[in-house]
Amino acid sequence: MTVAVTFRVFLPFAFGFYLSYLYRSVNAVISPDLIRDIGVDAANLGLLSSAYFIAFASAQIPLGIILDRMGPRKVEASLLIFAALGALIFAFSDTLFNLIIGRAFIGIGVSACLMASFRAFIDWFPKERIALANGAIMTAGGLGALTATAPVEFAVQFTDWRGVFIGLAVLTMLSSLAIYFVVPERPPEKKQPGDATLRDQFQGLLLIIKNPIFLRYVPVSVVSQGSMLSIQSLWVGPWLRDVGGFSRGETANGLLIMAIALACGFLSWGVIGERLGRLGISPLKTSLSGMAIFSIVQLIIITEPTSFLVPALVLFAFFGTAGSLSYAGLVHIFPPHLAGRVYTTANLLVFIVAFTAQWGIGLIINLWPQSEPGQFSAIGYQVAFGTVLSIQLLSFVWIGVSKLIWPQK
Repeated sequence: MTVAVTFRVFLPFAFGFYLSYLYRSVNAVISPDLIRDIGVDAANLGLLSSAYFIAFASAQIPLGIILDRMGPRKVEASLLIFAALGALIFAFSDTLFNLIIGRAFIGIGVSACLMASFRAFIDWFPKERIALANGAIMTAGGLGALTATAPVEFAVQFTDWRGVFIGLAVLTMLSSLAIYFVVPERPPEKKQPGDATLRDQFQGLLLIIKNPIFLRYVPVSVVSQGSMLSIQSLWVGPWLRDVGGFSRGETANGLLIMAIALACGFLSWGVIGERLGRLGISPLKTSLSGMAIFSIVQLIIITEPTSFLVPALVLFAFFGTAGSLSYAGLVHIFPPHLAGRVYTTANLLVFIVAFTAQWGIGLIINLWPQSEPGQFSAIGYQVAFGTVLSIQLLSFVWIGVSKLIWPQK
């Protein structure tokens, strides 16, 4: 494979995932504007932001089948048009309901950005490079999260949150065109083999969700990633303001530092996974180690929320990305033609967790009265984050329990 083809495959998909993560994270910065302009409380703020996740999740199962049948290029280029439309709806909305509709359109529109990238890498890159390629594309997402911090805060000084979303709509359409016209069509030998009928496609999906190894490790993977997304993409911004005492500018800078750590984490875990894979250590085992450390970091944040604030943000972002490496491990359990469905099944569960956790955190925070208008209780954050961590710890317990259920696997 030539360098030119590598870049033609990687860069357009990387830009699409960059925008996906920017959309995912931007509400952490503009949440004060939404509270002021729309009048949302913690529960409604969580529901609004998490509408992205539930719409994203709802697309994953049909998306996996479509990706395996039609290929990633056409699927992602088409869906990004919906994201651009959603950004425009969001920009011109004055009610919570319309904002949720716009956010849901965005979620559906970017639902293929990561999975289409992974599917394209299976088509074009050698197996031993998949973990590194996945880590590199996740790094592009980290750059999107970075852009959603201080750069967005800077942009808001010249326009407002509505202007930001109009600009995002334009960039999204450009991304759609780049993927359609720049990415080459998948190689003929990589197109669907024998299970080309819709019935066979669903049978392949059943094969995945009944696999004991998949069932053993997917809970810890999806709970860890979903928890990280639910906090990073929204609640860390209000938490810095309400618990850490940060000003709006300081909050944007804190989110910027966190986003840099996020981007470094995505790339680092891809490199670590590839290097340890050469030594015979599977990506799943490496990912589990990182997710365990991620749990410890969350415990520190919950019990000592202001003692190590900036270092805790860095560690949270870095080790929170370890779960993404598990995709490379899970996909190796199955034949290559099932890769799209493996990725999207896992991703469906990740975003269901993210939706539930993000909205649930808001509901729990709302149980405590606001210390002043627009400022949420520190105890509410502790209880909410502690609940999320408890679920992650249970997913580790499930690994041991599942070995008793399927000891031969």
